[in-house]
Amino acid sequence: MKLDILAFGAHPDDVELGCGAVLAKEVENGKSVGIIDLTRGELGTRGTEQTRDEEATNSAKILGIAVRENLGFADGFFVNDEKHQIEIIKMIRKYRPEIVLCNAIEDRHIDHGKGSKLVSDACFLSGLVKIETELDAVIQDNWRPKVVYHYIQWKDIKPDFVVDVSGFMDKKMEAVLAYKTQFYNPKSSEPETPISSKNFTDSIAYRARNLGRLIGVEYAEGFTTERYAAVDSLFDLK
Repeated sequence: MKLDILAFGAHPDDVELGCGAVLAKEVENGKSVGIIDLTRGELGTRGTEQTRDEEATNSAKILGIAVRENLGFADGFFVNDEKHQIEIIKMIRKYRPEIVLCNAIEDRHIDHGKGSKLVSDACFLSGLVKIETELDAVIQDNWRPKVVYHYIQWKDIKPDFVVDVSGFMDKKMEAVLAYKTQFYNPKSSEPETPISSKNFTDSIAYRARNLGRLIGVEYAEGFTTERYAAVDSLFDLK
């Protein structure tokens, strides 16, 4: 299966929080989208690996994701080395995306920055012919995505560009809140975390609303780039 967009997250729910509305919009526009989670979020204070697996599956259905896989890296302890890069290269060559989305370049959670650099490095290496990989007993062809974009997470990183996602925030919030063990629930008896407060849940919408305000729309999601973003004409800019 060839995908238009492949989004990576260090943990299940990273992608939904960072770019869920963009993915919902692109799916509605007819694009094929996949998600690769690096870990199962097993070190999370709330919930379990099993509940996180179920929540990730349900969230992907809400967004209309074509395929979702989990690489099973060690939450909190994966590193940017050859072993982990090869596993990501296999996914890039398997799905051959034009666009890769990945974690924020630097963030509160150490896995986010690590995951960002790991995926970015693997995207480059995946284009090298002399790196040989095999999946399901088949030798893979090299493949390098055209662009790698990094979504924004906990920290207020200044975006290089923003995408109008007006009309898709409800779908994003539904996908995020599919992670019932992770986010605000006044009936939960589990320990409080930085993302389980009502303030955090509310912030998802008001941060998107503020980015939208800055470009004259209702909601927007922002990204950083690894190279200049190019347009064909000044009239492509809004």
